[in-house]
This record gives sequence, structure tokens and C-alpha cells, in this order.
Amino acid sequence: MTIDRRAFAALFATLAFALPLAAPAAASDKPHRLALQISDGDEAKMNAVLNVAANVSRYYSDKGEEVEIRIVAFNAGLNMLLADRTPVATRLKSFKQGMPNVTFDACENTLDSITRKEGKEPPLVENAKRVPAGVVTLIELSEKGWTIVRP
Repeated sequence: MTIDRRAFAALFATLAFALPLAAPAAASDKPHRLALQISDGDEAKMNAVLNVAANVSRYYSDKGEEVEIRIVAFNAGLNMLLADRTPVATRLKSFKQGMPNVTFDACENTLDSITRKEGKEPPLVENAKRVPAGVVTLIELSEKGWTIVRP
């Protein structure tokens, strides 16, 4: 079997030109995306989630890379985002001021259950936003390529 050198050279030149165009973008070209689950009412777990968020945010900031972090609270973990009972209120305020790349999602399903049980809806902390269902939010974020972690 003989190889036509001109055909091989033409093929090589074509591939050498095309491969860089087809290569995936570097990870730093788009923000890293992390979703953290909090579903336990334990203050230590809430602080662990906040520690992970702060450490990841700082790590990528120091590298000059963007990171989006969403903390998704449901079940007993929703207590983290309830203004009248959160044990981590001071830390949540500092996140609002110092880490705008960290957002907090409050599960409406859990909030509705608490409202029925207590007869009134407890207030959310200022920087929390409602999502229809915490677990569904995590599923959808995962399907969009987010990394999901439960510290």
C-alpha cells in the first residue's frame, strides 16, 4: 500500500486548520456553575453550605474566573432562609453585600407546607427568591450542566 504524499499533506493541512475551530472553549470562557443543596435544619450543615459557597467563590475570584453559585433550600433546610428563625442571618447578610454571585432559592412547596402547619407564611430573608420546587430546581440545573453538591 502506497501513500500519496500530496493527498496526505492536503488532508493533514485540512485537519490542522479545522481542529482548532472545533475544539471546545476553555472552561474560563464561561462561568463555572455550582448548585448547593441544603435540606437539613442543622445549623452546622447550613454553615457548611455557606463555607463551601464562600470558598468556591473566593477560589475562582482569585483566578480571575467567574462562578455562579445557587444555594437551593428545601425541607428542613428552608429554615436557613426564613427570616424569623434562621440561625445564620448575619452570614446571609454578608453574602448579600460581599458575594453577589451567590443566590438563594427557597422551595415554595416547603414554604406552603409550613404555612399550612403554622397558619401563616413565615417571611423569607431579603436575598432569597422563591422557586416552585427545590428538587425540581436541582434537576433542571443539573440538566443545564450545573454541578450539584450536597455538603
